[in-house]
Amino acid sequence: MRLGFGEIVVVLALALLFFGPSKLPQLGSSLGQAIKSFKKGLSSIQEDDSAASEQEAKQLPARPEEGAPAASDQVAARGTKR
Repeated sequence: MRLGFGEIVVVLALALLFFGPSKLPQLGSSLGQAIKSFKKGLSSIQEDDSAASEQEAKQLPARPEEGAPAASDQVAARGTKR
């Protein structure tokens, strides 16, 4: 849904009538601050998610090389001798 020029003018005129000319600058600045803090919160969530995924990737064990035996193969090769 897109707003055209006419719809925006009607919304602004209603806001001017409802809030008055002295409150509109305060409303505009508070709306701008709210949007700024919302964007900042979203970016911090994304940074936290990426940091968590990087940390999980570091904690995962490395894949054994194709030529090297896996850890379970090494245990089986040793046998059960004590």
